[in-house]
Amino acid sequence: MDWQKGERSENVEVDSGGGGPRFGGGRGLGLGGIVILAILGLVFFKDPTALLSQVDSGGQVAAPTGEPAQVDPQTKDFVSAILGSTEKTWGDIFAAHGQQYVDPKLDLFSGGVNTACGSASTAVGPFYCPGDQRVYLDVAFFQELQDRFHASGDFARAYVIAHEVGHHVQKLIGVFDQVEQARRGGARMEGADGLSVRQELQADCFAGIWANHSQQRLQWLQPGDIESALNAASKIGDDALQQQAQGRVVPDSFTHGTSAQRVKWFRAGFDSGDMASCNTFAGEP
Repeated sequence: MDWQKGERSENVEVDSGGGGPRFGGGRGLGLGGIVILAILGLVFFKDPTALLSQVDSGGQVAAPTGEPAQVDPQTKDFVSAILGSTEKTWGDIFAAHGQQYVDPKLDLFSGGVNTACGSASTAVGPFYCPGDQRVYLDVAFFQELQDRFHASGDFARAYVIAHEVGHHVQKLIGVFDQVEQARRGGARMEGADGLSVRQELQADCFAGIWANHSQQRLQWLQPGDIESALNAASKIGDDALQQQAQGRVVPDSFTHGTSAQRVKWFRAGFDSGDMASCNTFAGEP
């Protein structure tokens, strides 16, 4: 991937270590706040209990122990190029529909970070917080993507960023609010047919749309790049992660979709480049 062709974003920020907003202004969360953290954890990248582990017995969100992030210039430049290309892609798509796209911020952190959704540690993995409309990415994650998931290559890393930006698109078009309303009405969140899976698969599809439009504009993909993104998608399916972690697959606890589903919906977005192809909430996911 010739990522140097990408437009640079001015919205990449390096965390200074433990900074940023605190959920509830530092007050005790109470039961409602803890439930919200649990729900948000379900749509984050890896461990759905990682946020709850930050809450002490008094309902306080523990301050993260993160140090100032040490980001090498090339990594920051790469992230800026990918984020910039998503801004261009979604800005054009929204404009074509008579709407204005609002760019998200991307926070590079190390170890832990405070967000409007609570304090998070590295265990959460890359995530999007709808409360502050920011993407959060631990600077060590790209190495973990290669070491733990055996997903290497610049385009695999770009896919992860584009997926989280896909959640931001969902926030802007009202998907987050609709899912929350459905949850309050008793709709199932977890499970192979749950709303969390459908929401994550739509973000994969939106990542595919970004890949389609950015390639048309920049011609920056090289042989094997699409395969590297599909490989990354397959390695982080619920079934693959559960098999790796516990030696068995439990569909009732799925939150992101199977490897096959994640590949399917990324490919749907990439092949069509059209948001209409990303209705993961209708029919079988």
